[in-house]
Amino acid sequence: MTIHRPGRPGDLPAAELLWARWAFVAVLEATTAAEGRGVHRTGHWIDRGGLHLDDCGSTWWTLARTGRGRFVLYGEDESSGVKWHEPAIDMLAQAPEWLPYEKLRDLLEGWELGCVYWYENGVWARAPYPQGLGDDGLDCGMGRFVERGEVLGLLADHGPAAQELLADAEAYRLRPEALDALVAGTGDEDRDEAWDLPAMHRALGLAGLAGEPVTR
Repeated sequence: MTIHRPGRPGDLPAAELLWARWAFVAVLEATTAAEGRGVHRTGHWIDRGGLHLDDCGSTWWTLARTGRGRFVLYGEDESSGVKWHEPAIDMLAQAPEWLPYEKLRDLLEGWELGCVYWYENGVWARAPYPQGLGDDGLDCGMGRFVERGEVLGLLADHGPAAQELLADAEAYRLRPEALDALVAGTGDEDRDEAWDLPAMHRALGLAGLAGEPVTR
């Protein structure tokens, strides 16, 4: 699947699949120490506000559930020309009433937002863009999760056993016991950081990957 520049709603996989892939990476990266940093984190993580990624430089993104079958994806990559476009682009034009407007408007007022996509009834949408806009940053932000091969690449540092669990995560059948077995079978010497199984279990619970796809 190709992500165009600027991105198109059809470039993204179903939100439930995007959530599952992103959440699985967040589960594997979870640490108790990082939980204490709140929003001041890098990498991939999950909290009660949703899924997040931040490379501590050029890109940050959030995917949040906002109701049954409803998701909102927002963030910024330095490649985005949206917030600097003249005339100004209304990133919330034609948006539904259920978006987290207070949060999004705070980001807009702080010049921190590059684009917004929303998902409902199995379809992604975004505000209209003017002709000639070069990029909105979606590719640089979400390319890592759109292609399954890219997701497997993210998991490579966690070992082949972690890659083998991706299908279970995508099917929302990733049991806590599978994480236990992963940690028991993969030595810390094969990774940059030690596993933190309690934090991984907490992240798994927030992600909802152990049961049916989260649609509420």
